[in-house]
Amino acid sequence: MFSLASTSDSQTDPKSPSLVEIETLDRHLQQHFQAQITVQPSLTRSLVSFQANKTRPVYRWYKYKEAFSASLVEYLLSTYSIARGKLLDPFAGSGTALFAASSAGLDADGIELLPIAQQIVNTKKLLDAEFTTCDVERLKVWLQQHPWQHFEERQALLELKITQGAYPDATKVAIERYLAACEQEAPRVRAVLRFALLCILESISYTRKDGQYLRWDYRSGRGQGKKSFNKGEILDFQRAICDKINEILEDLALITQQMEPCHSPTQHTPLGVLYPGSCLEVMPNLSEAGYDAIITSPPYCNRYDYTRTYALELALLGVDTEALRQLRQTMLSCTVENRPKALLTLNPNWQAAVNAADEQPLLQAILNYLDDQKAKKQLNNTGIPRMVRGYFYEMACVIQECFRLLKPGAFLFMVNDNVRYAGASISVDLILSNLAEKLGFEVEQLLVLPSHKGNSSQQMRDRGRSPLRKCVYVWKKPSLEEEWKNSEWKNLE
Repeated sequence: MFSLASTSDSQTDPKSPSLVEIETLDRHLQQHFQAQITVQPSLTRSLVSFQANKTRPVYRWYKYKEAFSASLVEYLLSTYSIARGKLLDPFAGSGTALFAASSAGLDADGIELLPIAQQIVNTKKLLDAEFTTCDVERLKVWLQQHPWQHFEERQALLELKITQGAYPDATKVAIERYLAACEQEAPRVRAVLRFALLCILESISYTRKDGQYLRWDYRSGRGQGKKSFNKGEILDFQRAICDKINEILEDLALITQQMEPCHSPTQHTPLGVLYPGSCLEVMPNLSEAGYDAIITSPPYCNRYDYTRTYALELALLGVDTEALRQLRQTMLSCTVENRPKALLTLNPNWQAAVNAADEQPLLQAILNYLDDQKAKKQLNNTGIPRMVRGYFYEMACVIQECFRLLKPGAFLFMVNDNVRYAGASISVDLILSNLAEKLGFEVEQLLVLPSHKGNSSQQMRDRGRSPLRKCVYVWKKPSLEEEWKNSEWKNLE
C-alpha cells in the first residue's frame, strides 16, 4: 500500500507545539483518504504541465506555462468514459481543456479573468471556425514580404512601470511599425497578426517569466551585480515573428485539408462560451446542474503573480496600471498582495463553504501558526497568512459552485500543487478534498505524481528539504440514487 511521505521537517524545532499539531492533523487526514490516494505512474510532470503541449499543433503557439497538457485532458476523458455532454473549466487559462474536450466531441465552456488568456482562446476560436483561404493568403504575404519594414508610421507601445525598457531599441521600433501595419488589415487577419506578436514578446525582450515576477537580463541595465542574470539568446524581431507566423500556417495546413472558398468561413464545430471575468463572479449566474464534467487547474497557493509575469502581454493589450491592480485584486487569492474578499457579500449562499473552511481543523491550525509566525516576525512576507486564508476560503466557494453546476454523477478533475510556508507543509490536496466532502462531493481518487517536487530554495536553506506532492483530484457529485442511499444511511444513524 502506498504511504505518503511525512510532512515532518527534520530541521524544525521538534518542541514547536504548533508544527506538531499541524503534522498530527495532517497524518489524520492522510489516513482518512488513504484508500483514495494512488500513485499514478502515467501522470508525468510533462503531462500535467505545458511541456507536453510544446510540440503539439495549435497548443504550441503560445507558451502558457501554467497550463496542463491536452494529453492529460484526453487521458481523463478516456479513463473516466466521458464521451459526450458539456464540460466547464472555471480557470480556463489558454483553453487547453476547452479545445481538447471540443476535439473529443464535447461542448466546452470556460471562465477566464486574464485578458492575455482570453486573447489566446478567442484567437484560436477564430482560426478554428472563421478563418478563410483569403485570410491565410494574407498571412503568407506577411511571412514573405514583411510589410512592417516598409512602414514609417508607428503605433506607440503602451508600457507599464514594470515593463519600461523591456526591449532593445531596434526591437521596440520594429514592434511599433508592425502594430501600425497590422491596422491596415481586415479584422480577422489583424487579430491573428497581433496574436502572433503576443506569442513572441518574451523571446524578443530582456525578460523571462519567473513565477512571482519578471526576471531581467543584465543587458537591460537592470538587475546588475551579484544578481545579474543572462537569459541567453534574445531573438531578432523579424526572425521571431516570421517563425511564429510560419508555425501558425503550418498547423493550419495540418488541421485544415480543404479550406472553404474566399470569404466563406471553414466549417468546424464551434467552441462553447468563454466567459470573461472571475469565476467567483460568473459561476453563480450559470444554470444549476448544466455540466457533465469539470476539468480545471486553479492558480496554486504559491505567491505567483500572473499580472506581473504576463505584464508585457497585458501592456500590449492595453491594460494600464490601474486595470492591472484591479486584475490582481480580482483574481483568486494566490499572491501576497491580494486583499480579503467579502465572500458572503458577493454571494450569501456561500455560507456553507465558509462554514466548511471555518471547521476544517488542519486549515485552522495552519492559519493560526502562520498568524503566530507573522506576530513573531518570522515570515519573509507579512502577506502570507492573508493569502493562504483567502486562497482556501475562496476555493471553498469555488468548490460549492462546482458542485451546484455539475449534473448528478458527474466528475470534477483538478490539478494542484501542495506548498510550504515557514516550515509548515500545507497539504492543499487533502484540505481541499475534505472541504469538497463537506460540500457534497465524493472523493473518488487523489492521483499522485510519482515524482515529488522540492520546496523553494529559500525554504530548503532555512528549513531543509521537504518533498511536496502534486496531484490530480478526482471528485464525483453523487448520482440521485447515491444521494438517496446516503440520506437513508444518515437517517439510520
